[in-house]
Amino acid sequence: MDINKYIESGILELYVYGALTQAEAEEVSKVLHQYPEVNKEVEEIETALKSLSTHIAPYNPETVLADIKRKLNHTGKVVSIAPKKSYNMPAIIGWAASIALIGGLFYTLNETNNLREDLRYQKTQNVLVNSKYEQAELELTQTKDLLTIVRSNEYIKVPLGAQAVDKDAYASVYWNTKTNTAYIDAQGLPTPPKGKVYQVWSLKLDPLTPTSLGLLTENESQSSQVYKLDNSNTSEAFGITLEPEGGSESPTLEQLYVLGAVGA
Repeated sequence: MDINKYIESGILELYVYGALTQAEAEEVSKVLHQYPEVNKEVEEIETALKSLSTHIAPYNPETVLADIKRKLNHTGKVVSIAPKKSYNMPAIIGWAASIALIGGLFYTLNETNNLREDLRYQKTQNVLVNSKYEQAELELTQTKDLLTIVRSNEYIKVPLGAQAVDKDAYASVYWNTKTNTAYIDAQGLPTPPKGKVYQVWSLKLDPLTPTSLGLLTENESQSSQVYKLDNSNTSEAFGITLEPEGGSESPTLEQLYVLGAVGA
């Protein structure tokens, strides 16, 4: 820590005056215990404030006048004294200095608070910008990966056609039999209602044997609507049904949205 810059920052004056937040005051207290020179500076500030308070003690002209009368009465003479208007310049200067100090302290505090808010706003803006940039980078990477998959000869494309429950639905499966990886492009499926989720099935046709490959959840696909699932089955077809949240042990055929055969 640069002690000289810390002392010149004005935070010690705010600490002595009690204008810091509790957290800021605790932080200054820690610095006081670590650095004797900072502690000495605080003591000097406190001494200066005490001296200022002494100089600006209220001036009472009535008390001064009574004291003068008492001293003059010792001469035995009767003296008539009319109070004369006077000005206690040290007191006036002291009060003016006090007002200036207080005003300066509150101005510094206000500026500090404004700066803190500006920094918080700027930090928030930076976080948002970085977040958007990272999201854009992620989506670009995903797009490049998907293009590689679509164009690769290692993936078998299986189009899934609409079924009775929704004539406009469609999807595609990109299946790599060497890596047992299947990518599900679910862009053509409507948004599932609350409490429901799409479930992907690998099918053997004779006899009909469905095996669940998993659920299509948003946290797996980000915003691309493409989901990566494992498929080590000898799949002859793929289907996607709408199931209760959490999935089902067997497909609900009444909610079969899309279906397609491998090699069709």
